[in-house]
Amino acid sequence: MSKKISWITQTAICIALLVAAQVITASFANTFITGTLVNLVLIISVIICGITSGLIVAMVSPVLARLLGIGPLWILIPFIMLGNISLVVVWYIISHRKGSHKNQYILAWLHGAIAKFLILYIGIVKFAIPVLLHLPEKKAAMISAAFSLPQFATALAGGALALVILPVIKKAEV
Repeated sequence: MSKKISWITQTAICIALLVAAQVITASFANTFITGTLVNLVLIISVIICGITSGLIVAMVSPVLARLLGIGPLWILIPFIMLGNISLVVVWYIISHRKGSHKNQYILAWLHGAIAKFLILYIGIVKFAIPVLLHLPEKKAAMISAAFSLPQFATALAGGALALVILPVIKKAEV
């Protein structure tokens, strides 16, 4: 199979996993579970399929979530894309350094979670909500709460799952 066909297939599988994770967990109404699985798929897509796949999955994720009725307001989607992109880029950069994959993955796990959290917190809580949305205080507080520490927690949890799953996937690739 050509590299291009393999890449397209792998990227499509990652998007299918993403949709499955979002659809299956939507009924739980638990953003921790959904967010954790989405972050896991983002990390797997960049590590297994490469930066381009990771970026595509990162950008498609919030749009699909919105279309499935589980995502946030359309105006917040670019910020979520940026948060996802930051997670993917950090994992890519750190995991491609020379050295032990285990150490690199641990660094990527921590730095990726911090990057995603900061981008979402600054972009949505500190900018979009007060400047773009002009929501009633109660609704603004609810959205702010969703895009603060829970985002850090789901990025950490998704990364922790990736730390467990990636060595198995990497072993199977060989």
